[in-house]
Amino acid sequence: MLRFHTQTAGCSLTAQQPYNNIVRTTLQALAAVMGGTQSLHTNSMDETLALPTEASATTALRTQQIIAHESGAADTIDPLGGSYYVEQLTDELEADAMKYIDAIDELGGIVAAIEKGYPQRELANASYRFQQELDTGDHVMVGLNLYATEGSPPIPTLKIDPQVEPKQVERLRRLRASRDQAQWAEALRRLENASRGRDNLMPFVLAAVRAYASVGEICDLWRQTFGEYRAPADY
Repeated sequence: MLRFHTQTAGCSLTAQQPYNNIVRTTLQALAAVMGGTQSLHTNSMDETLALPTEASATTALRTQQIIAHESGAADTIDPLGGSYYVEQLTDELEADAMKYIDAIDELGGIVAAIEKGYPQRELANASYRFQQELDTGDHVMVGLNLYATEGSPPIPTLKIDPQVEPKQVERLRRLRASRDQAQWAEALRRLENASRGRDNLMPFVLAAVRAYASVGEICDLWRQTFGEYRAPADY
């Protein structure tokens, strides 16, 4: 009845002893499969250091494939067999989620809650509590606050060629010079009009993209139409 996507927890990865991240991602991916996920993304081990290399991204992909083809976890609908422990955790998660939903409803909905800084404050407080637990050792992260070593052996990280930026800028300049200016302007005009109403904006965005409007131009239009969000300073 509920199809869902799972991404492994990037916040659990550490820059220290990054090869440990492969094990963390494997456990998280296996848990997602045993929980019945229909779609899965596995984080790469080096994402705390840079964009993933092709090698690390391949390892992340192979992690999924090994679980799918070698673990047997995907061979049955419910590999945990209705475990009472998993059911208990599910009930606790549902109850905690409902507390947040009720609190947001009491604030007048998610838009009102954001304007009052509620989600931002909750995220900041959770991050603070988590860091405290790391500092005290109440939450263990192997290689970070337990079994740490002096320094970590360097691993290859992805380096972006600095020439990519000027090449992309030049490609965009040529595109803007060669596109049909009338079609581009009309597409943006229609998108602006739709943005001031209540229409579904996706068809208008697609039309603008097909007229070779850039992401920056579309976002600039929306900044003018909707303004820019500024988070409250009191959370």
